[in-house]
Amino acid sequence: MTIQEKYLKIADEVIAKGPYKPDWASFDDYEVPKWFTNAKFGIFIHWGLFSIPAFRNEWYSRNMYIQSMDEWQHHRDTYGEHTKFGYKDFIPMFTAPNFDPAEWVRLFKKAGARYVMPVAEHHDGFQMYDSEISEYNSKNMAMHRDVLGELKEEILKNDMIFCESNHRVEHAFFFSHGKNFDSDVKDPMKLGDYYYPSIPEAGDMDMFSPAPPADFLEDWLARNVELVEKYRPSMVYFDWWIQHESVKPYLMKFIAYYYNRAEEWGMKVGISYKHDAMMLGTGILDMERGHFSDAKPFPWQADTSMAFNSWCYTAQNEFKNVTHILQDLVDIVSKNGCLLLNVGPKSDGTICDEEIKLLEEIGAWMDVNGEAIYDTHPWRVQAEGNTEVVEGMFSEQGRKDFDSSDIRFTCKRNFIYIIPMQQHGEDVIVKNMGEKSKDFHGIIEDFSVLGYDEKPEFTRDDDKMTIHAPFVDSDTPVVYKMTLR
Repeated sequence: MTIQEKYLKIADEVIAKGPYKPDWASFDDYEVPKWFTNAKFGIFIHWGLFSIPAFRNEWYSRNMYIQSMDEWQHHRDTYGEHTKFGYKDFIPMFTAPNFDPAEWVRLFKKAGARYVMPVAEHHDGFQMYDSEISEYNSKNMAMHRDVLGELKEEILKNDMIFCESNHRVEHAFFFSHGKNFDSDVKDPMKLGDYYYPSIPEAGDMDMFSPAPPADFLEDWLARNVELVEKYRPSMVYFDWWIQHESVKPYLMKFIAYYYNRAEEWGMKVGISYKHDAMMLGTGILDMERGHFSDAKPFPWQADTSMAFNSWCYTAQNEFKNVTHILQDLVDIVSKNGCLLLNVGPKSDGTICDEEIKLLEEIGAWMDVNGEAIYDTHPWRVQAEGNTEVVEGMFSEQGRKDFDSSDIRFTCKRNFIYIIPMQQHGEDVIVKNMGEKSKDFHGIIEDFSVLGYDEKPEFTRDDDKMTIHAPFVDSDTPVVYKMTLR
């Protein structure tokens, strides 16, 4: 029996004795775990071989083999001809002498994250964990450390939720352009070769074509089962392309296996997916670099990076500011979402100064205002203001700046949180809390602003509430806490 067959057999056995079967009707009773809906804020980690060249973005492994891309010439100028130094030749360079998982997790905890999701395997096919299935992993090669296992230990030690992501399916086509010229990507290939299968890539990049070979898809399933068996993540995240028709049977088998295994282990778990790879209500819908314009009746996740241009560390990274990140966090949470914010460590294992500063600034804001984020749910009105939110994935580049007219609301217990996106001494007008509002008729017992000793004043006219707090001066969201009787 091969290693792949071992894990496929485990999946079959777990499915056979569990309530979930590989069909959509079987997943009707699935419920998003409470830990996720309460957490609101998580950290994503993109770290791998692509962190060594640190050029443009984490797709270096694909783009260095495309002769029209900047990565092609950069690679030749920096490392030499593709026949002599291919992508796999970065492996011995990935020694990461300064990797300290305890320090990473300390930063994430300080930032206020409740869950952490390292990338276990990216499109380049190098596994950041101890795997029996492939020799191309961080335990067997490179730094000789089980990155995923070490991070999990620290994450749990700090009372956060451990998750993992797998981007393996895109590996099917990622190195295909290396076959178009003389490089180290050569046929014939077989399962187990690092670049296998390198099938042709679809021109529109929305899907790969033709379908990957069956042995690759079986290997994909086996790798994901191995990850669950060894590391027991509370969430598994899948990137694009699992919605491809050829992947569906393997994906549905994984869903059934994972949900059944979680039942056995007494765990509450979720699968994060994009587009319509899974049926709504069977997992956690993810919006990459984008938002919804209004609240959804289902919990969802927005994932984005600290840099506009890349998920991994590069010398060219264009970092966001903390105002941008915190305003997005508030907007997402007010609409029943959670923010998964990415960190891209350097190849040596350190986190760059820009990201450390952002994490510390986020943490300082959360220390004061986190009660308006954690464990909350949307109010009957989620938003008001002048700035239109652009909806959809990859919409953040078109994002408009918020001002003090832009207000978001969250609530829990007998508290409603009124959150202007910024304020510089001006009055805040809340249109949905006037005396004759159709949305609010509560009895206000107390009214305060988090982080300030001074009490704000407020008045209510028929059509609005006016908050007067000239002492408030903040580029980041301000939280007014309204306690109801």
